[in-house]
Amino acid sequence: MQKGSEVAKNTMIKIGKVPASACKTLLKLGRDDPRRVIHSLKVGTALTLVSFLYLLEPLFEGVGQNAMWAVMTVVVVLEFTAGATLCKGLNRGLGTICAASLAFFIEFVAEKTGHKSRAVFIGTSVCVVGFTATYLRFVPYIKKNYDYGVLIFLLTFGLITVSSYRVENVLNIARERIYTIAIGCSICLLMSLLILPNWSGEDLHCSTVSKLEALARSIEACVSDYFSDKDKEVIEEEAETARDSIYRGYRAVMDSKSTDENLAHFANWEPRFSKNCHRYPWHLYVKLGGVLRHFGYIAVALHGCLESEIQTPRSVRSLFRDPCTRVATEVSKVLLELGTSIKNRRRVSPDVLSDNLHKALHDLDIAIKSQPRLFLGSNSANNMLANWKNDKEMSPRVTLPSVKTDVSALLSELRNKKVPEQSKDSKERKQLRPTLSKLAITSLEFSEALPFAAFASLLVEMVARLDLVIEHVEELGKAANFKEFTGIKDDLVIDMSCKENGREMQNQTQVGE
Repeated sequence: MQKGSEVAKNTMIKIGKVPASACKTLLKLGRDDPRRVIHSLKVGTALTLVSFLYLLEPLFEGVGQNAMWAVMTVVVVLEFTAGATLCKGLNRGLGTICAASLAFFIEFVAEKTGHKSRAVFIGTSVCVVGFTATYLRFVPYIKKNYDYGVLIFLLTFGLITVSSYRVENVLNIARERIYTIAIGCSICLLMSLLILPNWSGEDLHCSTVSKLEALARSIEACVSDYFSDKDKEVIEEEAETARDSIYRGYRAVMDSKSTDENLAHFANWEPRFSKNCHRYPWHLYVKLGGVLRHFGYIAVALHGCLESEIQTPRSVRSLFRDPCTRVATEVSKVLLELGTSIKNRRRVSPDVLSDNLHKALHDLDIAIKSQPRLFLGSNSANNMLANWKNDKEMSPRVTLPSVKTDVSALLSELRNKKVPEQSKDSKERKQLRPTLSKLAITSLEFSEALPFAAFASLLVEMVARLDLVIEHVEELGKAANFKEFTGIKDDLVIDMSCKENGREMQNQTQVGE
């Protein structure tokens, strides 16, 4: 009885905490992005306005029961961004008008036939139009731009055409529905375009800046954590926090494909307020996002080096700390400069790749060459030095110790020891396998330096891929008519919308986790 009462008490306590937790979550959503609160207010206001068509007697007499179509239109059309609202609103309006026109034509032809023939004609028309419209939805261009409009076309055409067989005043009903849908779409466009609009193009622009900044922070944090001198046991919580920030940084880039494509699609529907009224190159933002995702694979691999089972000792890592840290710092500076240029809509600086990056790569190359024993083994290093002194020629192939012989000898030595029989217990075999594999790996002469070699190669690959990122940013700047680089430091201008968008990406990543 006591246990039951304690369980019931704990359950009541947990239930009592639910409202407080829900309130904190709701408040956090509003603080992270105030646009959510504004959009919710706009939706509530729009619904109130269209409800007057049903609540006020004079308006209700004009539209009747079809006033509910205006309410439905506001619910499905009014989206968070102006581009999405325009896309859905124009699709809904165009689909309704086309469907009503075709339905009236079908009704006009059907009236010329008899009563029985009329039913057959209407049924056949519904079948043919339904088949054709549904098949057209598979066309990629229509699927991308007008799928919602075709869906509304099918719905409206079916309702008008089928109901015309039993209802005499179907023309008046269709006209009233068109009016109410037009009223609903007009209110949605008014709320979305004129009252604190949220532009899809601006969100895409700012999310690209945020991705560049997130990659810069993630790479620099990876290298800093890799060469950290602090003991993991002492700073376990601090290390976990740092690695979580690294994970969130590159995850925001890796998970952005669908978001970028949707924003670019909706941005194409938005009006262009540029001086030349040219078609803005939103597709280049999507293309740049793909390049950044490929660049983000390196951040994922660097993060994997931190989680690797076989780690290079810290004493060995410290030999290469300075050049590796400088390489990561310079790459981060380049990414931040690219993000700043996009944020301020100016061209990239001609000397975005500074001499410091090339010098850091050269120093890393010298540091690796100065430690041949770490990467080639002591015997191989001595042989190489002897060949350089005597023959002054490098051998085309460097002879490494016989890995197969060493591993075989190690395994045979382990088998000769007193190990329980294989048939005794499967758990002992499961515990033995990782032990044997780790011993076999650590028996290699270059096993200590091998993880660092992978880490260093990723840094070099990162620099190589940096050129591709710069090329795409320059292409975007030319196509979007960004202002020329003048050398004046105008980068202190803070774009609050971009900062909010960056926080939005981080919040979405945290929610996904």
